[in-house]
Amino acid sequence: MSSDPWGRVDETGTVYVRTADGERVVGSWQAGSPDEALAYFKRKYDGLVVEIGLLERRVRTTDLSAKDANTAIEHLRSTVREAHAVGDLDALDKRLDALVGEVESRREQRKAAKAKANDEAKTAKEQLVAEAEELSVSEQWRSAGERLRALVDTWKSLPRLDRKSDDELWHRFSHARSVFSKRRKAHFASLDAQREDARRVKEKLVQEAESLSGSTEWGATAARYRELMADWKAAGRAQREAEDELWNRFRGAQDVFFAARAEVFAERDSEQRENLARKEELAIEAEKLLPVTDLKAARAAFRSVNERWEAIGHVPRDARPRIEARMHAVERAIQEAEEAEWRRTNPEARARAEGLTGQLQAAVDKLRGQVEAARAAGNTAKADKLERELEGRQALLDQALKGLHEFGG
Repeated sequence: MSSDPWGRVDETGTVYVRTADGERVVGSWQAGSPDEALAYFKRKYDGLVVEIGLLERRVRTTDLSAKDANTAIEHLRSTVREAHAVGDLDALDKRLDALVGEVESRREQRKAAKAKANDEAKTAKEQLVAEAEELSVSEQWRSAGERLRALVDTWKSLPRLDRKSDDELWHRFSHARSVFSKRRKAHFASLDAQREDARRVKEKLVQEAESLSGSTEWGATAARYRELMADWKAAGRAQREAEDELWNRFRGAQDVFFAARAEVFAERDSEQRENLARKEELAIEAEKLLPVTDLKAARAAFRSVNERWEAIGHVPRDARPRIEARMHAVERAIQEAEEAEWRRTNPEARARAEGLTGQLQAAVDKLRGQVEAARAAGNTAKADKLERELEGRQALLDQALKGLHEFGG
């Protein structure tokens, strides 16, 4: 008979294992010694230890589901309880009990992690929906469209929720995208219509611009081109290709006209500069007539200069006031000489001047006598008053004498 802390072999070769519930027969051994029998059944036990260790490792290091883990545990538990092995089977059963608790703990952890992930995914999807709904009313068509596409990619990367919640959020998300898409489509359809209207308007403007390119009505045509440009800007933009093609035609027509005008104006400017030089020579000739000493000769000479002046064409606009002012100054001097001559030779005017002078001279003499009489009588106040009146009459007399002098008197 042979024995071990966990089992024994009796005289008949029957092998027993010791458990908390007592001994249990696990087999018989007739082929060798009892020690060999116990060694054989211990190896059976070691095999169970290995199997349990492997299951423990799978539970702790893999994503083995709780259901599959519990199934494997119960299978091993049945194997242990019915095992034909010698060893501490109660310890193996306790390890399996502990593993059940570990599986349950991991199941709860996974459940909590899943709930947390679900809450986070729901929050993330709600945020995506809120942003999509905000973007649905945006008019930043390019940036909003790109952002909505990015939101779709983000949505796809998130885990699914429960079916009801996920479907409700997806419906709102999809609806927001649809609203934006319809608005953008309507906007660009309207924009296309506006651009087509702009194209038709600009086509007419181009046709008129091209018809005016050969005009020689420089002022009126230039003004019309300015109006056409204002109409062009007010028409809005056509489609890009049409806009570029129409603009090139429109600008080209203007360039033809303004180049021709510039050439004509350049010739005219050269001619006007020559005219200015000739008029400056005439102005110098006219200015030599001053001061007027011989009115008749000065008048004839100025008439000759003026006739030649009128025969010369335009001068540059900025020089016109200056050169004309020089001629006007000579003309005014001759006119003033004529007026002075007329006054000097007019007998009626001379007679009126002499009569006025005589009257004023008499009044002055009378007042002077009254002043002297008042002072002699000691009436100073009266004398002062009469003297002030005398000063006024004397000023009038001086003026009249000056005028009479102009008549040669």
